[in-house]
Amino acid sequence: MEAETTLVPPTATPPPPPPHNGGLDWTVVAAAIVCALLCALGLNTMLQCVFQCAGRVLTQPLQWIASRRLNSGLKRKDMVALPTSTFSSSSSSSSSEAAPSNNNNNNCAICLAEFSDGEQIRFLPQCSHHFHVVCIDKWLLSHSSCPTCRHLLKSNADSSSLHSLHILLA
Repeated sequence: MEAETTLVPPTATPPPPPPHNGGLDWTVVAAAIVCALLCALGLNTMLQCVFQCAGRVLTQPLQWIASRRLNSGLKRKDMVALPTSTFSSSSSSSSSEAAPSNNNNNNCAICLAEFSDGEQIRFLPQCSHHFHVVCIDKWLLSHSSCPTCRHLLKSNADSSSLHSLHILLA
């Protein structure tokens, strides 16, 4: 038996790689552009917030000081000058001075207790609200507004001097 020898051709070179389009992968480029736009948008939003907060920090202290001075309390002589009366349940329905203009005319809005006969109540003339003398006097030592409607009780002379202080600080 004679062995047949077959000749094997030499190994061939590998096939060439597929053609490449200029060396750029367009999905990577698109993702990079989207990321750049999102970063720019985020940076813009952050800078707007910083500028708004900085503006608020510079202007709000002056406004806060001005509002605190306007509502900083009455002097005792001004507080005592407010009209007082003695509450009477029989006169609350007939007397216009003893009854406040709101529907809940038998309650103190500060302590929420009902007025009883013989109690001293103080009347705020600008807004027609009534309170126990003790309750409203304690309130007016630290506030210069009505606790029910927040109407300011201070005179315009105080607010004009405050306005000049605000101009001076600005």
